[in-house]
Amino acid sequence: MGREDRQYTNCMKRSILSITMAAGFCALAFAQGGAQTQPGFSSEVKRGYTQVKNNLMGAANAMPEAGYSFAPVPEEMTFGKWVAHVADAQTGTCSALNGQATRGDAASKTSKADLVAALQASFDLCDKAFDSLTDANALEMISTGRGQSSRGGALAGVNVHDNECYGSMAVYLRVKGVVPPSTASRGGMGGGRGMSGAGRMGTMSGPGR
Repeated sequence: MGREDRQYTNCMKRSILSITMAAGFCALAFAQGGAQTQPGFSSEVKRGYTQVKNNLMGAANAMPEAGYSFAPVPEEMTFGKWVAHVADAQTGTCSALNGQATRGDAASKTSKADLVAALQASFDLCDKAFDSLTDANALEMISTGRGQSSRGGALAGVNVHDNECYGSMAVYLRVKGVVPPSTASRGGMGGGRGMSGAGRMGTMSGPGR
């Protein structure tokens, strides 16, 4: 197994675990909270999605063209491959949730323009998937292409995975002298490492690196 395959496999294993945890969290919230809890789950997941979407699109646009081939060490993926990974992962999950499973092809692209376009296209699919999430259908079981998951759990898992990927991409931006969008949006240059968003399933603002 090659370096990129190992990174992809490890990332997806963590994401699948996070999706499972999110599904359990969703079920527990409904079981324990009753009607008072129901209005909160879908709105929290959607808010987290909006935040990480802004961070990822901001990162993809902020990195100069030359930075797309940059990797801090040979063992890591390039920045462009991180963008492609997010785009293809989102395309696979969100297209399945929309009822028409599609396999992404961002991994075959190399230019910034093509990769940003692929990332945007994947977010277009995810916009539809997240817009369709309600408190009433959050526990509906659906096929994600990797097995069955609740709709709410799968979408919370998208947030977890995206925040984890953004955390890596933010480091690449820093090395290249670019302020990550999560820091720029707060009006600061940022000097320290913020909290990783990898463990947050709902309201996730992303790493403040």
